[in-house]
Amino acid sequence: MSFAAIKIIHIISIILSYILFSLRGIWMIQGSPLLRLRWVKILPHVIDTILLASAITLVAMIQQYPGFNIWISTKIGALLLYILLGMVAFRFGKTQKIKTISWILAQIVFFYIVLVALTKNPTLIF
Repeated sequence: MSFAAIKIIHIISIILSYILFSLRGIWMIQGSPLLRLRWVKILPHVIDTILLASAITLVAMIQQYPGFNIWISTKIGALLLYILLGMVAFRFGKTQKIKTISWILAQIVFFYIVLVALTKNPTLIF
């Protein structure tokens, strides 16, 4: 598969992942029973698996590896923080306030990851 095709798959999976994350967060804040639907629990894992596989493929194709390229390493570190905050928001948060704050912080981290990806600059200073 071509670089362009993998990149399109990656971008589409980013968009779908974010939309679903946002929707789940809104449902969590509202206390919606939709959050307990089977597809809502499964689909994020499917999308995120495609996202991760396309990311690994792209990194291999451009030969810019974590540990050697600061922007890739930064994105991975921020991704781990995003995942941790998402876990607090949807599983481990003890109160609604903690869950909501974690969800909001995860969104901030998500946009940071996108900016680092677009600029290839983890400090975001131009």
